[in-house]
Parts: sequence; structure tokens; C-alpha cells
Amino acid sequence: MRAVQALKLARAAGVRIGIDGDALTLTAEAAPPADVLDLLSCHKAEVIALLRTGNDGWSDEDWLALFDERAAIAEFDGGLPRQEAEVRAFDCCVVEWLNRNPALSPSGHCLNCGGSGNARDVLLPFGTEPAGHAWLHSRCWPAWHAARKATAIAALTNMGIGQQRTHP
Repeated sequence: MRAVQALKLARAAGVRIGIDGDALTLTAEAAPPADVLDLLSCHKAEVIALLRTGNDGWSDEDWLALFDERAAIAEFDGGLPRQEAEVRAFDCCVVEWLNRNPALSPSGHCLNCGGSGNARDVLLPFGTEPAGHAWLHSRCWPAWHAARKATAIAALTNMGIGQQRTHP
């Protein structure tokens, strides 16, 4: 979760983050605060892993096109104000990102806590992936899902999806 916080702080400071091999690339109009750079440095491996998580075959432009399409549908066909349409479009992108980046785990161990199942605390399969499921205790699902959603939001926001943009 620290990597997500580092990304959020960097974005709030106007820093755009990319990956070049095993290095982070940073671009900004002004020098970022030292504490943001320190966080990114301390959690570099996790930030890189987080940014690489979206290995779904879609480019940033593909995600932006999906976002723009969903926002336009909500605005013009649904009659929503643009800002509300963009909120709804972002939510659609989060769901699509989660679907395109499934979390799988071997049966017998909870993906969230690592524990095994027993008669009082069974492991349940989540997802419908042909390759397998994410196995979780029911009590572990809320935290696991919140972390997955935060990862999706961070990945999309890092691509510039859902940020305030000007429209023609």
C-alpha cells in the first residue's frame, strides 16, 4: 500500500511517473518535494511492480479512448453533467482494469493473508478466470478488494485517466 501512497503523493505534486527498464522516470514542471522523492526511492521496486501490473495489452491511449467513450455516452446519451459523466467513466475503467488484470492464487492459501482454510474459516474462490481463481477467506475479501481497487485507480490515474482535463 505504500507504493500506492507514493504514487498519489507524486501525482499530487505534479509528477508523471514512467518505467525505463528497472528505473523510474519522473517528469514534472517543477522540482518535486524531497519527501515525495524519498518515498518513491524507498518503494521503488513496489512502484515499478505496481506500474507493470497492467500488462493487459492496452496502451495508455486505449485506456484514454475507453474513458472518453464512456464519459461521452454518460454525458450525451445519459444526460449527465460532464464532471459526473467522467466520474462514472472512471468507475467503468476501474472495473475494466480489474477484469483485464485478474489476481490468481493456488488453492489452499488465502491470497490476502496467506492462511489456509479449515472447517470454521473456509477458503472461497473469487473470480471466473479459466486459469484459476483468487482464493480468499470471506473476512479477507474486503481488504483484498480495496487494495486491488486502489491498485487499479493508481494505474489508471498514472496514465492520466480521470484527472481533470480540459475539453474542447
